[in-house]
Amino acid sequence: MKDFRDLVVWQKSHAFTMEVYRATSRFPDTERYGLTSQLRRSAASIPANIAEGCGRGSDPDLRRFLQMAMGSASESEYHILLAEDLEYIKSDKAERLASGVQEIKRMLATFIAKLAPTNPPKPRA
Repeated sequence: MKDFRDLVVWQKSHAFTMEVYRATSRFPDTERYGLTSQLRRSAASIPANIAEGCGRGSDPDLRRFLQMAMGSASESEYHILLAEDLEYIKSDKAERLASGVQEIKRMLATFIAKLAPTNPPKPRA
């Protein structure tokens, strides 16, 4: 079992989530149960999946949860784009958030690759 708090990717994803919460606090009230909720949930899902994977006790389980975190990061990336297009957040803020989530995705991809089996099963003929 790994302590997720020690992982830089978790630290960055937690900071990203905090920044998303600050940015969405300015969204229109009509979006409270729409885009605000969706973006917050997808952002918070990134560090939550990393933490859960660390608590599972095996590299294959950790890898699976890191892949789920990657999916949540991609979802967050889209929601940021949508929020910018709807003019809920300014372009410079959207660029900072998008850059942050892209960095997290790169880190997750590297971590996932490191956890890949060293001898993958051979395909059947």
